[in-house]
Amino acid sequence: MNKDQIKGRVEEVKGKVKEATGVILDDKGLELEGNVQKNVGKVQAGFGDLKEDIKEDE
Repeated sequence: MNKDQIKGRVEEVKGKVKEATGVILDDKGLELEGNVQKNVGKVQAGFGDLKEDIKEDE
């Protein structure tokens, strides 16, 4: 696992927690912020996965 995979997955989890908190508290701003953070984490983790795939193919 590389640092992009780890950081991305951590951000994804933090975003999920923030999103769920926004739903529970009926805070649309917090919910949206969590959703964005979650998706940014997914992209970063995907980038890390791609880097690993490229490294394995070499």
